[in-house]
Amino acid sequence: MSTQTFNGKVVLVQGGSRGIGAAIVKRLAGEGATVAFTYVSSEARAHELRDSITASGGKALAIHADSANAQAIQKAVDDTVSTFGGLDILVNNAGVLAVGPLEDFSLEDFDRTLAINVRSVFVATQAAARHMKEGGRIINIGSTNADRMPFAGGGVYAMSKSALVGLVKGLARDLGPKGITINNVQPGPVDTEMNPADSDFAESLMGYMAVGRYGHVEEIASFVAYLAGPEAAYITGASLTIDGGFGA
Repeated sequence: MSTQTFNGKVVLVQGGSRGIGAAIVKRLAGEGATVAFTYVSSEARAHELRDSITASGGKALAIHADSANAQAIQKAVDDTVSTFGGLDILVNNAGVLAVGPLEDFSLEDFDRTLAINVRSVFVATQAAARHMKEGGRIINIGSTNADRMPFAGGGVYAMSKSALVGLVKGLARDLGPKGITINNVQPGPVDTEMNPADSDFAESLMGYMAVGRYGHVEEIASFVAYLAGPEAAYITGASLTIDGGFGA
């Protein structure tokens, strides 16, 4: 990537050590951004990603923070600002998927799903907005399951992603007067370690996609890069689907 769209911009990606999050980190860093990102269990990968960016002349910070812990999220925002002098773009990518029959679904899984998929987005956004100036960007990684859940057992996950739709509509009103936009990117099935394209589960979903394949993490990252850039300044409060026709 030869363009330097994000030169001078500081980015924090919540959940950025692998999968879609790592692709977003690489894309934005490749376009000149200074990038901080959080991780929980993938310490080796987080350090490898950080080191690859710095070896290429970029600036990166890997922060250990559990997105289920509000104080840890707030500290990640503060550490980013204190290390790099500000914050321009926040990407809320951390998420969990707990699937199970209604009669067996535990309240522990219910609470953890909401804590990470919904509460962490609010906490990070609230903390980041205190530091953002005009032109700030907040992007949440939602899911096409906010609009369509075609199999049993995914009700709580679908609810958590649907909650983001209402959240960004409301927060767009709070943030708009400050010149800050907030949007959801809603991917369909994407080939990651958590949801590999060659699994039995993937085979059951493949028929739902109009294009007949899983998405690639780089495709999601390119969409995030567009929303984070100057050409998307008039888009806010939106939930934008990139799902290969899963919901068509």
